Amino acid sequence: MNAPTTDQLPVVVIGAGPVGLAAAAHLVERGLEPLVLEAGPSAGTAVRDWAHVRLFSPWSEVTNAAAEKLLAPTGWVHPDDAIYPTGGDWAEQYLQPLADVLGDKVRYGATVTGVARSGRDRVVDADRDEQPFTVHLRTADGGEERLAARAVIDASGTWAVPSPMGADGLPALGEQAAADRISYRIPDLKDPAVRARYAGKRTAVIGSGASAFTALAYLADLAKDEPGTHAVWILRRGIGANTFGGGEADQLPARGALGQRAKAAVEAGHASAVTGFRTRAVERDGEQLVLVAEDGRRLGPVDEVIVLTGLRPDLSFLSEVRLGLDERLQAPTALAPLIDPNVHSCGTVYPHGVTELSHPEQGVYLVGMKSYGRAPTFLAMTGYEQVRSLTAALAGDQAAAERVELVLPETGVCSGGGLIEETDAAPSGDGGGCCAAPASLQIGTGTPATTGGC
Repeated sequence: MNAPTTDQLPVVVIGAGPVGLAAAAHLVERGLEPLVLEAGPSAGTAVRDWAHVRLFSPWSEVTNAAAEKLLAPTGWVHPDDAIYPTGGDWAEQYLQPLADVLGDKVRYGATVTGVARSGRDRVVDADRDEQPFTVHLRTADGGEERLAARAVIDASGTWAVPSPMGADGLPALGEQAAADRISYRIPDLKDPAVRARYAGKRTAVIGSGASAFTALAYLADLAKDEPGTHAVWILRRGIGANTFGGGEADQLPARGALGQRAKAAVEAGHASAVTGFRTRAVERDGEQLVLVAEDGRRLGPVDEVIVLTGLRPDLSFLSEVRLGLDERLQAPTALAPLIDPNVHSCGTVYPHGVTELSHPEQGVYLVGMKSYGRAPTFLAMTGYEQVRSLTAALAGDQAAAERVELVLPETGVCSGGGLIEETDAAPSGDGGGCCAAPASLQIGTGTPATTGGC
């Protein structure tokens, strides 16, 4: 029996999050065979990690047209466009039904450990582009497999790799040793065990984006019921006029309201702000932790630390393919200037596709939050446009691939359900992360959200 030609092989999609499943839907629409590999046990595994967080985008902005076409024959009913879903709502009411429709085109418990050209490491040139990809994976039972693919779309997001608290991008001294007192996620205070962890405690919250706002608001609510609960808000920069976002001027009320809740937490004394604090070390003080800044300042002891300083891509399993990545953002070289957070916010990144996402290695693409590398400006609607464009290219429809079919809202739609993190490169006017102008949060991966935060 003859082996299948490269064109007969499936397109492997890594990650069953919003953008990965959208990619699969577009592939089906184009008559191409997708195979989605999801490390977790269900669709939107990363999204479910922040199921308690409400998105800033309504349902009208968090579903994909190609996906809706697949869902329609099943009797799926689109949720009310005006409702703002939680991460849990999004996963249960949209992502899982979509994955169910795709059926055996989605595999769970499949962790990708490597991608390469068949019989070629990254050094070998001979006949490279003629070889299919080999995708190495680890199964849920610990077994190993190799799959052949005509192309690879990596939509695995950045959720799994939160940035450390060290101001130099590396873990602070003592950070790993104090891991039992440090979290890198927005706490779900409706969970009794999590609530007990922070109730009546002094907690440092590091970060200045929407994730930090969310954590501050949650802890302030807890403080009303649990005396002694206090947040110490640590910012690497100072506090300016726009630190808390657009407020009432924000065209997305949910985002503006969140910034105002964080501001109210400070004004009510439930949180105190420490500015210009760049963490160098974490020290033990009995049962508490002391944070030490690069300038020598020492923060009074805290019981817990919540680090919300961004997310970054895992590129380790792509070491044998030839990627063209910007040296700062770890985003595709042609895309990086368009998303540089030193210059751009969500609202100033225009839609893009296969041209900007291409690498020296033909047929491999990073999409969604992962395509943005360390930039906190990802637009989930832009992620959907990415996969529409590149799947058109894979189907040989170059005209459609090069055509821009997405018209963004005036200020863009940002990803992350409250997962926009602090970066020192935030554009002027930004509160410390994605969406300097009024914008809403999806996920895309994004990016607490996976998958991701923004």
